[in-house]
Amino acid sequence: MLNITIMTGRLVDNPELRYTNNNETPVTTCRIAVRRDYVKKGDENTTDFFDVVAWRATAEFICKYMKKGSMIQVVGHLENRKWTDKHEQTRVTAELIADKVYFGESKSKDGNDGDIDPFDVSGNAVSATGTLNASKLPPGFDPFS
Repeated sequence: MLNITIMTGRLVDNPELRYTNNNETPVTTCRIAVRRDYVKKGDENTTDFFDVVAWRATAEFICKYMKKGSMIQVVGHLENRKWTDKHEQTRVTAELIADKVYFGESKSKDGNDGDIDPFDVSGNAVSATGTLNASKLPPGFDPFS
C-alpha cells in the first residue's frame, strides 16, 4: 500500500513547540490552509484546512522559522487518530504526519531573506556545515529563481 501526501499551504496560527511527557520528544501540531486549484464556474475559490503533526527536528524547524501566514510545503503521510470528546463520543481525525518540510516561498513577506536556508531540517540539501549537496535538492529546484 502507498500513503504519500504532499501539500502546500499557509499556517493558520503560530506553531507552538511541545514535548512528550515520557522522553521529552519535541512535537508540534499546526493547521494549514490549502486553496483548491480549481474553481467551479460561478463559485469562489475554496480553501481546505488540514492538521499537520511534526516530530523532533522537523517540529523544531517549523516553530523556529515559520509563523502564522508562512507558506509551507509538507511531504508526509495521512493517519487517522481516534479520540473521545467531552460527551464521551468517539471521534476520528485525519492528520498529515510530516516527514519533510520545506519553505513554500523564498522570501518573507517583508522581502527580508534572513539567514534561513529553504531546505528540510533533515539535512537533505544542506549539511550541518552549510555545504550544498546538489544531488539531494528538491526536484525542480532552481537556485537562481
